[in-house]
Amino acid sequence: MAARRQVPTALVELLRLMVVVFCAGLGYYLAEQLDADRGQVLGAFGVVGLGVVLGSGLGYVLGGVLGRSTVTAVARTEARLRDTPAEQIVAGVLGAVIGVLVAATVSWPVFLAGRPILTFPIFAFVVLTVGLLGYRLGTGKRDAVLSMFGAKVGLSSRGTPTAALPRVLDTSVAIDGRILDVVRAGFLHGKMLVPAPVLGELQGLADAGDDQRRQRGRRGLEVLETLRREPAVDVEVLDDEVPAVPEVDAKLIRICLDRSCALLTLDANLAKVAALAGVTVLNLHSLAVALRPPVSAGDEVAVLLLKPGRESGQAVGYLDDGTMVVVERARDSIGQDVPVQVTSVLTTANGRMVFARRVAGAGR
Repeated sequence: MAARRQVPTALVELLRLMVVVFCAGLGYYLAEQLDADRGQVLGAFGVVGLGVVLGSGLGYVLGGVLGRSTVTAVARTEARLRDTPAEQIVAGVLGAVIGVLVAATVSWPVFLAGRPILTFPIFAFVVLTVGLLGYRLGTGKRDAVLSMFGAKVGLSSRGTPTAALPRVLDTSVAIDGRILDVVRAGFLHGKMLVPAPVLGELQGLADAGDDQRRQRGRRGLEVLETLRREPAVDVEVLDDEVPAVPEVDAKLIRICLDRSCALLTLDANLAKVAALAGVTVLNLHSLAVALRPPVSAGDEVAVLLLKPGRESGQAVGYLDDGTMVVVERARDSIGQDVPVQVTSVLTTANGRMVFARRVAGAGR
């Protein structure tokens, strides 16, 4: 259990002093109203002196309780507001002040009716209600309230969304080639940065003696050339900005940090290191995993067969995500939950279609 925060003694005593002074003044005022000319009533004290003494004593007792309660309430309020943005608090206070001023201006004529014991509660009720409404509106319309005092005044800077960040391409993305499909599908756009060390790696692969390595390097260079002609992206080649760093992966991380860019990669290890360094990472492999079919050939799943298929003996069911499953020789099991084995997955322009057959030995 966390230890309770100690209440500052000096602050409590200062608050207690304020209460003592108030109560002493209240005692003086009441004694003066009762009778200021009775002389001594308790030893050397007159009525006024006795009122001051009694008021001070009462204030000392109440002051300790009120002081500690006030400091505790302030500490709890501070803890609750600790995670609230400063501009939201300022906007709420401004809204509350404006609401109180408007309410006081509108409702002060109620005092003309006389009888303060009746009119003051009405006035206070209206002021508190409209003040609370102003606070709620101020926090809800934070930007609009603060903009009345100047453009962007008091507003903390907002981070650039990942979709708007320039992307630094690494060698694995160029070699893989799927980035072209992602760009043409509209999921990637904007500025693409190709550092000179990445081009150097691709050139080294393209000039390698091994046929497989040479083919990978040439494919990467062709992908970058094709990507440069895509209208949705702007490809820019960067010079080696960190020549003192020998490793290409380290160069990419340094460039991303210096330029506030995102790293586009297929290298899982590079993605982990870059993320630990504080770089925003876009991993195309993670995207591919997220978009892969829910099932693949050889998987066994249970499907509720709902209707007959187009071909003879076929029955149709659906996976949880709505993917259609066509099961061969299962029309006699319509209405049943049947275990099936996936034979193939067909991806069409309208979505996926899964073909399957009943698991051998399953009940008919």
